[in-house]
Amino acid sequence: MVRGLDHIVHAVRDLDAAAELYRRLGFTVGARNRHAWGTHNHLVQLPGFFIELLTVAEPEKLGTDGFSALFGTFNRLFLKDQEGLSMLILESQDATADAPAFRGAGIGVSDAMRFEREGKRPDGTPVKVGFSLAFARDIKAPAVGFFTCQQHFPENFWNPAFQQHPNTATSVAGVVLVADNPSDHHIFLSAFSGVRDLSATSSGITAATPRGDIRIMAPAAFRSHFGTEPPEVAHGARLAAVQFHVRDRATLTATLDAGGIAFSTVMGSTIVPPATAMGATLVFE
Repeated sequence: MVRGLDHIVHAVRDLDAAAELYRRLGFTVGARNRHAWGTHNHLVQLPGFFIELLTVAEPEKLGTDGFSALFGTFNRLFLKDQEGLSMLILESQDATADAPAFRGAGIGVSDAMRFEREGKRPDGTPVKVGFSLAFARDIKAPAVGFFTCQQHFPENFWNPAFQQHPNTATSVAGVVLVADNPSDHHIFLSAFSGVRDLSATSSGITAATPRGDIRIMAPAAFRSHFGTEPPEVAHGARLAAVQFHVRDRATLTATLDAGGIAFSTVMGSTIVPPATAMGATLVFE
């Protein structure tokens, strides 16, 4: 089964500042949510995809359970050295099937794990949301977390009112990882995404999914393509960028200007660099 993009974690030290940044970028930002294991988040929704702005707000709540270790502690350790894109999550129709499939491919690190929390509709009405996760690992990308996410109450989670953005972003176009040798990650990316036939070029490899592309590029190709520095990859591949489709480029530019956001234009795309976007490269196409 081919798995589309579900969400990406943008790990930050100051969650309030991150939420304000994304508002200045022209996104609609959801309310603050809290996990039992001490992480807090704000969500930015697009159709079928979201950005999870996340911090470890209550590290004393981290325990030894799977969610604490694979999600909370992972992001705590990530944030010791940097901010930025820490985890890539793909959609799942059945996390209980993903887990043994990942183990069979040699990339699995967990059984399916389920949790629920309270969410809120735009009018403040509380609703229950629930997810099952199956974690995977690329041993050549230790600073990136990977898992699939199955929604149990999608009708309570996805909301068109949260998907209307002043910057006119309409959908996710893809995510970009950077690695010294992108082909080293071919087997993992194929097993994780379910895409059998990855495309390969001189700049890297790409898995085309039903919701956005997953690209792994060499650092030089990333610099050339996006005009900014990628994360350091001396210790393995890193998540570097997320790409969005926008409906109106003029409105996007006006929104960024109004928000005091530094950006550049490279190869027809509007680029917000990691120095501005708390360690992430944000690309608007």
